[in-house]
Amino acid sequence: MMHKPFLELAQLENIIEQLGDRAQVEIVEYARHKQLEFPIYCITLGSLQADAPVLAYFGGVHGLEKIGSEVILAYLQTIVHLLDWDEEFTSRLKKARLVFVPIVNPVGVYQGTRCNGNGVDLMRNAPIEGTGTTKLYSGHRLSPRLPWYRGDETRMETEAQALCTVINKHLFNAPLSVAIDLHSGFGILDRLWFPYASSKTPMPNLPEAFGWKKLFDRCYPHHFYKIEPMSEEYVINGDLWDYLYDDFIQKNGNNALFLPLTLEMGSWLWLRKSPLHLFQRYGLFHPLTPHRQQRILRRHLTLFDFLFRSILYPEQWAYLSAERKNSFNSAAKALWYDQ
Repeated sequence: MMHKPFLELAQLENIIEQLGDRAQVEIVEYARHKQLEFPIYCITLGSLQADAPVLAYFGGVHGLEKIGSEVILAYLQTIVHLLDWDEEFTSRLKKARLVFVPIVNPVGVYQGTRCNGNGVDLMRNAPIEGTGTTKLYSGHRLSPRLPWYRGDETRMETEAQALCTVINKHLFNAPLSVAIDLHSGFGILDRLWFPYASSKTPMPNLPEAFGWKKLFDRCYPHHFYKIEPMSEEYVINGDLWDYLYDDFIQKNGNNALFLPLTLEMGSWLWLRKSPLHLFQRYGLFHPLTPHRQQRILRRHLTLFDFLFRSILYPEQWAYLSAERKNSFNSAAKALWYDQ
């Protein structure tokens, strides 16, 4: 097998070199395709205490949507420089842990494909069935030649297993953990999704998700995200985050909180100004002009900073009294489900 670097992987390995002993780095698994192999890196920064809250970033699950990886790499590069001088940021890391898997699907990023090397859509690969899913895009097992192929029902793909390994190792044992998975899609809004994607049933931690949204809205009333359950847009089979969330609930019950978020960056925001990008390979899901790419790379820094602060000071949204929990649950159902 030959380790073949590509631009995003080379950038990641350069950042790892710059971090040196200030981070813990592991190769969770190798994604192999034909005669090539690509490492799936996990970078950990901050406290290693068991009771530290955890914030994790994932990108490149869909290789064609590589802008997610690039946003995380740009943020990591910022962190490298903050660690040189920002004592406030360093003090935050003494109280919490940051985890990064910037390129979950390196074969897909290398090839410029949504799927992995086996033709599998990793976000439809988990052993969980959607409720009322009839569309092709919901996930199918017809053929890997078609998009949204779910893969072999008897096993999960190497990349999906690697993501699950990271979540189990770094997040499942924490009292509070948040994961954010970066994608891009053909829409006019940036959306922040939380479970469920496989059902229109409200998730058990709906009050906490609403509490987080309420706090974000209050602090940044002019933000541009639409925050909602993923099933508000569509219902799919095999969603990895639904699978992991349900597994967490089964293992931990109400003793801890795990909130997985998906950031779906609306590519129409850059496509409508350059419609000819529709005819280029990455045009649907990636800003091709340099100034728009730079805009996207800095667009979500406020969100990232808020996520970090929200796990450090979770009392307003994660640890709710029974009264506030009931109130938030009713408000959330009225906002997202009653219609």
